[in-house]
Amino acid sequence: MIVLYVILAIVVLLLMIMIHETGHYLAGKMLKFKIEEYSIGFGKAIFSKQLKSGEIFSLRWIPLGGYCAFKGEDEEGNEEGCFNSYPCWKRLIVLASGALFNLISGILFTLILLISVGSGIVQIDSVVATNGNENVLRKNDIILEVDGVEPTFLNGGIINLMSDKDVGEDIVLTIDRNGEIIDVKVQKYEQYQVDSDGNYVLDKNGEKIVQSKIIGVTTEYVKYSFGKGLLKCVPYTFNMAWECLVILGDLLTGQIGLESVGGPITTIQTIAVSTQASIKNLVLLFPLIAVNLAVFNLLPIPALDGARMVFVLIEWIFRKPVPRNIEAKIHTIGLILLFGLVILVDILHLFLF
Repeated sequence: MIVLYVILAIVVLLLMIMIHETGHYLAGKMLKFKIEEYSIGFGKAIFSKQLKSGEIFSLRWIPLGGYCAFKGEDEEGNEEGCFNSYPCWKRLIVLASGALFNLISGILFTLILLISVGSGIVQIDSVVATNGNENVLRKNDIILEVDGVEPTFLNGGIINLMSDKDVGEDIVLTIDRNGEIIDVKVQKYEQYQVDSDGNYVLDKNGEKIVQSKIIGVTTEYVKYSFGKGLLKCVPYTFNMAWECLVILGDLLTGQIGLESVGGPITTIQTIAVSTQASIKNLVLLFPLIAVNLAVFNLLPIPALDGARMVFVLIEWIFRKPVPRNIEAKIHTIGLILLFGLVILVDILHLFLF
């Protein structure tokens, strides 16, 4: 059964790649660029078809990327149709359109997430606490904030926001109770392990073993109406993009380790495992992957769109390009290093993390 989820994960990743390359392709077509090949995947072609215009459409064996090849992209030349013969502003549009399409698709996927699952805000389905929380919480209360912070899928929701609180500490919940916004204070209590007969499980010292520390409620996610989802989907998507940049900054400064990031294989594995647990997780992963691709491709890393845009900007500002052969070598070295890094990260995830 896991094989089916892996296949689904590969299809999801290929869809995201296709959206990205379609952005380059459509922008290139609209601006009259000469496109040589549109390919999803690398390596030997599984399927390839050449149109009368000379454009080749390919599906290749290795589903770890794709490309939209423009005529003379890494070459000197001013002949008609050559990529570098077009004005800088047109090239910037073409280069940015892949990430732009990922971002637009991320907004659409976020809208689907908000109206089908929610944003992470929950409604109380039942109150089962016996330590006094049942006196301040009620069924159908909507938890809007935990200690002043809105719970979302991006920050881990109410469980994560309460994770640093211990038994006896006040937790201020801002709730919507039938349209009235009020603050209430609750505290965690200890839930103990029990055996199949309902008896407490004891440790070697005869003490009851704590299973979890909870406030004693069951909840369900609050779905947005279509109209409210439309209003929320853009800021929610940009919050995702900001979180991607924050994680990147933490990675570069050593605040988080390589175990927090992954390459394509790790991405496929994450999608497969998460989808197997719940189809709702797939709805959450769609916008996350789309936004991650958008942000990542705009980084000024050689071989990525962001670095290519930097070279075009240099040409535009100084009215003279960096020698194409030097730029091509920089991108080639960057591509090799990038592939090496993602392979290393995936290997570490498979055998160490």
